Amino acid sequence: MEVALHGRVAGFEMISDVEVQDMASWRQDFHRHPETAFEEHRTAGKIAELLRSFGLEVVTGIGKTGVVGTLKAGKGTRSIGLRADMDALNQLEEGDLPYRSTHKGRMHACGHDGHCAMLLGAARHLANSKDFDGTVHFIFQPAEENEGGAREMLEDGLFERFPVDGVYSLHNWPDLPVGQMAMHPGPIMFAFDLFEIRLHGQGGHAAMPNRVNDVVVAQAQLVNLLQTVVSRNVDPLDPAVLSITQVEAGSTWNILPASAVLRGTVRHASTAVQALVEARMREIVDHVALAMGIKAELDYWYRYPATINTKAETRQAIEVAAALLGPDNIKTNLRPSMGSEDFAFMLQRRPGCYAWLGVGGGECRGLHHPHYDFNDKALPVGAAYWVKLVETVLAP
Repeated sequence: MEVALHGRVAGFEMISDVEVQDMASWRQDFHRHPETAFEEHRTAGKIAELLRSFGLEVVTGIGKTGVVGTLKAGKGTRSIGLRADMDALNQLEEGDLPYRSTHKGRMHACGHDGHCAMLLGAARHLANSKDFDGTVHFIFQPAEENEGGAREMLEDGLFERFPVDGVYSLHNWPDLPVGQMAMHPGPIMFAFDLFEIRLHGQGGHAAMPNRVNDVVVAQAQLVNLLQTVVSRNVDPLDPAVLSITQVEAGSTWNILPASAVLRGTVRHASTAVQALVEARMREIVDHVALAMGIKAELDYWYRYPATINTKAETRQAIEVAAALLGPDNIKTNLRPSMGSEDFAFMLQRRPGCYAWLGVGGGECRGLHHPHYDFNDKALPVGAAYWVKLVETVLAP
């Protein structure tokens, strides 16, 4: 099937037009059939089938639906891991693409379809060229969106079964034009935590507030006071965000409720800030409850840690990207994103680098937008980056 590419970026002759066409076909097929966390059975099956057709050793079912393809060349003992995420979002696609989602309420609004296609393209290219000395593990991970698929793969023995000296990943970035990349040592994506505060009082008639313990007033106090944790307790030079995103209480106009709930998220880049924020939140919740004569419970969940690139691996990745795109097209001074990424779990176990790949330009919308569509012009850029990175890290 011929796939419309709407042009391509010049200068990536190592990735042929046929390879680009195939990557676009795979990508658009994944887009048409999105699957969410730990349900990526069709996606994983197609990826495994393609990897085997390229001549790779393939293992499936890692971390439930994860796939790892292994390619060896020469006699070298060094190894590298390249990771792409497979899952889609629980989101209704509103665009009218010819390959729009056929699964209502699910769509590839974050570009993981493109991530998989680029890594598959690199796997086939490297399988044909084998211009490296060592072992490459192509890691296709489930459930990046909130459910911690990277952690599941690690708990299933990912790096014990497929040892790597370093691990690398990338994410498409609509804020950058096609032909540019961004990466830097240190934090590039922030950690995120979730919390829920449950308030319990004595409800009653709204005309008789003196006979109740009003959880709504306590709830309002907490909404305001919790904002002081970042503004008055966290060092201004340590970035952090505390956002209350859900406020639930009451059923009608003339009843003061007996219970209320607050939910939200905390973003940060260090465990010290995380510990401080949680401790202050618990103190505030406990003291407001005491002052208002109610009971309160706070659940605080650590979700994804900060995504922190290691220095040596990131320097090498920057050199590879600069050789492909030119030094001016590699941004090494962009601010970290307050978004989060569970590739962070892999970087806690092995050194490596997480990069942003430009897909901006044309009609490319922002990530998680209901009209988002991965820009296929970026496919040869991402694939070429993976190929050159392997050939550099595992140079004969």
